[in-house]
Amino acid sequence: MNSFLTQWGEAAFTAVGFFWMALWAFILGYIISSMIQIFVTEKRMQKTMGEKDGKSVLLGTFFGFISSSCSFAALASAKSLFKKGASFVGSIAFLLASTNLVIELGIIISIFLGWQFVVGEYVGGILLILICWLLIRLINPKKLIQQARENLEQEEDETIDNSTNWKKQIKKESSWAKVAKKYKMEWQMVWKDVTVGFTIAGIVAAFIPDSFFQTLFINSGSGNTDFSFFEILEHIIVGPVVAFITFIGSMGNIPLAALLFGKGVSFAGVIAFIFSDLVVFPVLRINAKYYGWKMSLFILFLLFTALIGSSLILHYGFDALNLIPDPSQTNVKNQEFFKLDYTFFLNIGFLLLSSYLVYLGFFRKKDVDFKMSEMAPKSKLLESILKYAAFICYIWLAGGLVVKFFVL
Repeated sequence: MNSFLTQWGEAAFTAVGFFWMALWAFILGYIISSMIQIFVTEKRMQKTMGEKDGKSVLLGTFFGFISSSCSFAALASAKSLFKKGASFVGSIAFLLASTNLVIELGIIISIFLGWQFVVGEYVGGILLILICWLLIRLINPKKLIQQARENLEQEEDETIDNSTNWKKQIKKESSWAKVAKKYKMEWQMVWKDVTVGFTIAGIVAAFIPDSFFQTLFINSGSGNTDFSFFEILEHIIVGPVVAFITFIGSMGNIPLAALLFGKGVSFAGVIAFIFSDLVVFPVLRINAKYYGWKMSLFILFLLFTALIGSSLILHYGFDALNLIPDPSQTNVKNQEFFKLDYTFFLNIGFLLLSSYLVYLGFFRKKDVDFKMSEMAPKSKLLESILKYAAFICYIWLAGGLVVKFFVL
């Protein structure tokens, strides 16, 4: 019993410590994302991208890079761009870039996994896009694309007017109030995923033995970094399976990715795990609602094939350049999380900035009209499960901290 209480306390403390490490990065990322979504509107993206594949892919990648990292927001935006005339491959490029190349994800990865994984994430995101583009050109699914457009034509057009000149808007206090409201929405979209994700990471760190991961990921652990091709391939395939089981979004999954790497999972397996947020069932179901099941399964095939190819290329490319980091250096357990260092001062600074945004958007300029951008249709059941899971996590964390500091 005492052993369980000790592990409970450590799990709760580690989860809260993980979140403290990443707090400033979340705030910075979502402020930047909110600014871009208010001042660089979807209507401008649609006009700029056009239908030519090369231009559409390039601009889709760029617009995805500066957009929100929320998978559900990305799915809705990609659908809207495709419906309004962007090429299919350009819409896929936007979808992949907005979930793999966004600024806030890179910052979180740098905190938990180091610069090599940041480079891997961004280079891999570009590889995902290029492989999907190549597959689309080789397969040339004209009938599927036409059917998908016909499905979307049955929807009513959005009525949001977002054509105002951004240079004028950026000077207005009311526009920054809209940024504040969008910033609140960003947190509303991810709070459940982040809560559950960081709590699971703490539980895994404290309770799950290395032998479990050595069984799940063949030949992992014990400081081994010499994997055969088939072992790496198994890690790449199992990574998305683990992501599916713990589907909590890419931002919440990063601490767990760091734990996997620290426990000896290959570089390719961890990269595949991070890339897996678009090959899980909720995303498959949403794409089916938008485009039909045939196109949804085709998109799944595209993304999973690109995921495998990108992870293999990254692993062997990084290995050839001797850039794969040492797993023993990725130690996210037993850290002194709460100390007077740059994390403390950055967190305090960005919490103050968040407070000002809340004051501006919900008190000083609370009457500013703000129309919510479209979101993908989430599963009510899944959202309810996540919500109650998050509340259970708060109880677990509070109990664990009490045990750690007042009982033991």
